[in-house]
Amino acid sequence: MGKLTKGGLALGGAVLGAAALRRVLNPPPRYAPWEKPRYRDFEKKVLVIGGGFGGYTAAKKLCEITRGREDVGTLVLSRDNFFTFWPMVPGIVSSDIDARNVAQPLRRALIRSGASFRRAAVREVDFENKKVIAADGIDFPYDQLLISVGAQPNFFGIPGVEEHAMSMRGVSDAEKIRNRVIERFEEVSLTRGDVPDSKLAFVVIGAGATGVEIATEIHHLVHANLAPDYPNIDPNRVRVYLVEGLPQILPELDPVLQRTARTRLHSQNIEVRCSTMAEEVTGDRVRIKGGGEILSENIIWTAGARPNSLVEELGLPLDGRNGVKVDEYLKVDGMEDVWVIGDCASIPDIRPKEAGGTDRPIPPNAQAAIQEGYVAANNILAAIDNDEARMQRFEYKPIGQLVELGSDFAVNEVMGVKFSGILAALFWRAAYLVRLNSPQSKARIAADWLLGYFLKPAVTQVRGSNQD
Repeated sequence: MGKLTKGGLALGGAVLGAAALRRVLNPPPRYAPWEKPRYRDFEKKVLVIGGGFGGYTAAKKLCEITRGREDVGTLVLSRDNFFTFWPMVPGIVSSDIDARNVAQPLRRALIRSGASFRRAAVREVDFENKKVIAADGIDFPYDQLLISVGAQPNFFGIPGVEEHAMSMRGVSDAEKIRNRVIERFEEVSLTRGDVPDSKLAFVVIGAGATGVEIATEIHHLVHANLAPDYPNIDPNRVRVYLVEGLPQILPELDPVLQRTARTRLHSQNIEVRCSTMAEEVTGDRVRIKGGGEILSENIIWTAGARPNSLVEELGLPLDGRNGVKVDEYLKVDGMEDVWVIGDCASIPDIRPKEAGGTDRPIPPNAQAAIQEGYVAANNILAAIDNDEARMQRFEYKPIGQLVELGSDFAVNEVMGVKFSGILAALFWRAAYLVRLNSPQSKARIAADWLLGYFLKPAVTQVRGSNQD
């Protein structure tokens, strides 16, 4: 009887623990579905264009600081109904992470916070009448407008890049790169004659964090995941090139970590070419400025980004790189109710020189966009309340840089501390796992990594029904 009692208590405790965990992972929404106020019914309307790091953070923060108020409503307009967690996108290439777990549900997270969400592309903004017109003609009024539409690839006018290179703009592009590698292996496995070198050469142009991570993920995909499935193809025939116009890779990192990363790439037989600029890209090669070429039918462009062209179309004041000029409070120059943050903004760096300040705008990266989102939310609410004393100047506080070079190696610089290797890789994973906003994504990505330690991932190429 005693054993039965103990067993019953243990089972009851497990059930209660599971119920508590479920509640933590699925917090109740601010409003029940049947009582959620319409965005248009709020007295003060905050409209956020863009659901990336900046826009998403600002919307969530606005909902948090207005939780006890019923006069302020927040609506997010975004072309996608998911939030892309960019640091983990390269992992899709090697199948280290499932793409669905990197694309986190945007609508659910915002609705639970108390915001409204509409998936729509923006056609124009009527600043005079304070309304945004979507591509389908529906208009959305606002009292305060926050624009955070991100960036798009910058091809610098190099002939052939846009036509022949794959760019990295999100989850679907990472899947395209993985599918291209698999497709090349399938083609070569059917070939009876000589295989051109260009077929199994992959050129990544741009050696910032994204480019370096993409190159290492291609190497991992080929040698760890595809090689066992294609015994008739020597994986050492595959060449991965990393082309960079600057003298060093990973220019955002300390020189010590740059050298460590380059040594790691060399050990993987990834050929790094610095001080090398592409002059033209064709279907089967990259021509190098000053002479020379690399034969390849697989070019990946990660060399540059520019503010989203939407900000030009809206007629906002721009700087030399086409970023929207804003003041230190993140408000657009000459406009009282329009704010811009993220990669499409040109934000002055107000830090003193001894604290790392520069004469250049704040760098367009995720950690800056998140910090901008918090400040923008505070300042927008202060503007609604006509309380200038609550306005905060935006001062960028860089935390560091984390770059993963395979599942067992990373180079990190955090708060001035530099470290690399397996410990850095574990830190990389832990740091980004806790930053994921979706509890489901956290659990599933952790499961992906755990299973990946024991099992090889299933690497498949899923093609559309209109393909042969």
